[in-house]
Amino acid sequence: MAEFYLAAVCLIFCSGLPALAWGRWAKRGEMLSVVLLLAGSALGLVAALAGAVQSSPPILAWAWSIPGGNFCIELDGLAALFLLPALVVLGLGGLYGLGYFSRARHGAAAGRLRLFYGMLGGAIVLLPVCRNGILFLMAWEVMAICCFLLILTEQEEEAARRAAYVYLAATHTCTLALFAMFILLAGNSGSFDFPQAATLDGATFQAGAVFLLALFGFGLKAGAMPLHFWLPSAHANAPSHVSALMSGVMLKMGIYGLIRITGFYAGLPAWWGGSILAMGVVSAIMGVVFALAQHDIKRLLAYHSVENIGIILIGLGGALLGKTFHSPTLVVLGLAGALLHVINHGLFKSLLFFGAGSVIQATGTREIDRYGGLLRAMPYTAFFFLGGAVAICGLPPLNGFVSEWLIYLGLLHSQVKGAPFPFSLAVLAVPALAMTGALAVACFVKVFGVTFLGTARSRFPVPPREASGSMLLPMAVLFLCCLAIGLAPWAIVPLLQQAVAAWLGSALASIAPDRASASMLIGSLAPVYWLSLCAVLLLAISGGFFLWQKSFQEASREKRPATWGCGYREATPRMQYTAVSFAELLVSLFQWGLWSDVDGGRAIGFFPALANLSVRTPDLILDRLIHPVCRGLSRTAFAIRAFVHQGWIGIYLLYTALTLCLLLLWLRA
Repeated sequence: MAEFYLAAVCLIFCSGLPALAWGRWAKRGEMLSVVLLLAGSALGLVAALAGAVQSSPPILAWAWSIPGGNFCIELDGLAALFLLPALVVLGLGGLYGLGYFSRARHGAAAGRLRLFYGMLGGAIVLLPVCRNGILFLMAWEVMAICCFLLILTEQEEEAARRAAYVYLAATHTCTLALFAMFILLAGNSGSFDFPQAATLDGATFQAGAVFLLALFGFGLKAGAMPLHFWLPSAHANAPSHVSALMSGVMLKMGIYGLIRITGFYAGLPAWWGGSILAMGVVSAIMGVVFALAQHDIKRLLAYHSVENIGIILIGLGGALLGKTFHSPTLVVLGLAGALLHVINHGLFKSLLFFGAGSVIQATGTREIDRYGGLLRAMPYTAFFFLGGAVAICGLPPLNGFVSEWLIYLGLLHSQVKGAPFPFSLAVLAVPALAMTGALAVACFVKVFGVTFLGTARSRFPVPPREASGSMLLPMAVLFLCCLAIGLAPWAIVPLLQQAVAAWLGSALASIAPDRASASMLIGSLAPVYWLSLCAVLLLAISGGFFLWQKSFQEASREKRPATWGCGYREATPRMQYTAVSFAELLVSLFQWGLWSDVDGGRAIGFFPALANLSVRTPDLILDRLIHPVCRGLSRTAFAIRAFVHQGWIGIYLLYTALTLCLLLLWLRA
């Protein structure tokens, strides 16, 4: 089975080569590229699921001449769970690109995009099965470089170049941290092969250093706040199906690394789980607050990725605290909720980015305030976007509700009788999670209402129209996946059980007597099934009543002349809510953390002049901290260079002599 999976990885990695064809072969090459990508994704999905349900995970190991390297891959339950959304989104994204970024519209850039898209996909689906640090870092670097080139797809735009280079700097900083982490991890055994789960002591100083490096490196890749600064601009400037792959899948590779590394250790100190839990709370709340303040639809969705990474980290932090204080319920429910949210976020966030891409293609802009009334022109896109919005807000009957419900259950079980103080503090994440959900509802009411409802705010050169079939089909598949998990969450329990068992390893016996006990704890999903079913029935009854009432009103309505309104005839598009005005009250409550730039907007006097309001919310870390610090360092360096570089040979000889003296003093000391 591992051989079949490796063949699928190679097929995905090379799928973009036919798209480089030109002339009369260009269209056929593009189609062949999509077929190869879909075939590789399907083969990999079958191999991963088949390997996950086996009693012993399939392993493939080859001798390798690279020092410290060992080509070893393993398809265990934890890897399969991360591969499930990766392979689904990867294949559907390739199909979506046929209509969104075709060769006919974008020329050679579309071929380059498909080449790097396939290479990025191949690296992503190889990462979770790597069992050697050198192999892992090689796949990690290929993933980083391909993502950089994909962000640069529209390289003629200055914003795209800026976002790509910020991402490149961030991802190489992350890679340096991972190099140090793997060197420390290999310090005891001298091998870069991954140790078995729960075989290392987490109470040592070396283990703490490994954890901190993993938290920084993998947290930077995952986009957890405050390490998220590269994420909003990268997601906003990449093509929409690339943004879906980055947000729905690539960010989770950081989560995967963090889960895999923490699984190596037993006897974890409490500060491990507490640190991840605190980072999750900050990411969840501030991510949705920054999203609420955005009026660029893709930047808004990017900040919601930060929010959902925070929700995943809350579940993982709870599981680590449960492992520290021997609470089987919190371990299983917290980790199962976090892992299920990995799948759910990959599905509904990709659906939202696909919907946003359809709107952007139809209107030519990412500014929400220029939309309006698109429901009439794009009803299918509006429906699928609404489904993704319901899912990301954690509302039944879609899948986001299920994973968040598991995390809620786990955190509430921390309030057992006689629980230690650090352990009982986990319940403080519950109100934070509830506030995150409420703010997410407000944000997507804003997005959907301003974008699809009301009347058009702008006149576009080409009237907006519905997306093509190749773009609607992936959205329909993702929506059905979200609905299926929401209605039948018990179907995914075996995969969650295998993933939790793979993470616990030999510690499974101390957490739960056997796998049946772990499955019984995850079986708390059963009430969620009934809640989702009740929500479907309630929606059906409400929809039926609405349609009946509408048809009754239309049948009994009499034609009457319009009522005189004292000269007021009808509302104009400028009288509608904008993205800024709708969220102004909530955003003002968090102004202490947003630091928005507000320009104009004040009307003075009884007959005020025309006034414009401009509100911009720059990123707190990148724009308010990193850029000013870098500019200050640059000015200082130029000032020092102007002082030091005088152009006199004698001065340079003096510098050389002083340097030699300092080196001699250091050697003597």
